[in-house]
Amino acid sequence: MTTNEPGVFIRPEGKKTFVPLENNPEVFTDLVHRLGVSPKLGFYDVYSIDEPELLALVPRPAHALIFISPADVYHRVRESDGSKELTYAGAGEQEPVMWFKQTIGHACGLIALLHSVSNGPAKAFINPDSTLDKLLKESLPLKPQARADVLYNSADLEKAHMASAFKGDSAAPMAAEPNGYHFISFVKGKDGHLYELEGSWNGPIDRGILGEGEDCLCEKALEIGVRRFVKAAEGNMEFSIVALAGVPDSDQLTNGF
Repeated sequence: MTTNEPGVFIRPEGKKTFVPLENNPEVFTDLVHRLGVSPKLGFYDVYSIDEPELLALVPRPAHALIFISPADVYHRVRESDGSKELTYAGAGEQEPVMWFKQTIGHACGLIALLHSVSNGPAKAFINPDSTLDKLLKESLPLKPQARADVLYNSADLEKAHMASAFKGDSAAPMAAEPNGYHFISFVKGKDGHLYELEGSWNGPIDRGILGEGEDCLCEKALEIGVRRFVKAAEGNMEFSIVALAGVPDSDQLTNGF
């Protein structure tokens, strides 16, 4: 375990805690590229899940969605999802999705990004021998706690996170400050089901089957996924949604890729 990076805080009980990521697609994209995801993928704001004109601004297919939820909305949805006590024991290639238990404080954004790029079609965009490729290969055969330890003890993951955490438009908060938001990733598993992945819960949540060719931003995925949180928001508009999708050629040229 490394603790030398600026912004890393060790709590009195010994838990490593990161500066949280800013809710910003550019920051998310910067971090996954640092970790070894191809510049052909990036994150995009989803401004509406109901207005076709705004949905059309997001490149398709959407390989993953991340829903950033205020704590009160999150807890209203979780009331019907059982207990957060770890029950999942999956490991290896037979898992429909790769899931990471979160043991680093304030790393819910990081874990959501890892869930998003480590599952579904996005996984094919991970560069060989990159930091992320090595982490996934080491983690894949392991049970959840041992898998979490791989992330916790990775100096390269810590360095990449910190480099991106300080790139946002707003001042990065201190790692010791409380964080009232939850980052939840929605991905399509190997079995064609939509999975809700969050590192502080008890494992992956299977939300139901998607049809062949249906992505994470299709109407069915929205209905069985993020709309559960939107409905639970009851008018609270502090949530946001970002999508992981391919970078159009014009964007790659603009950004020098």
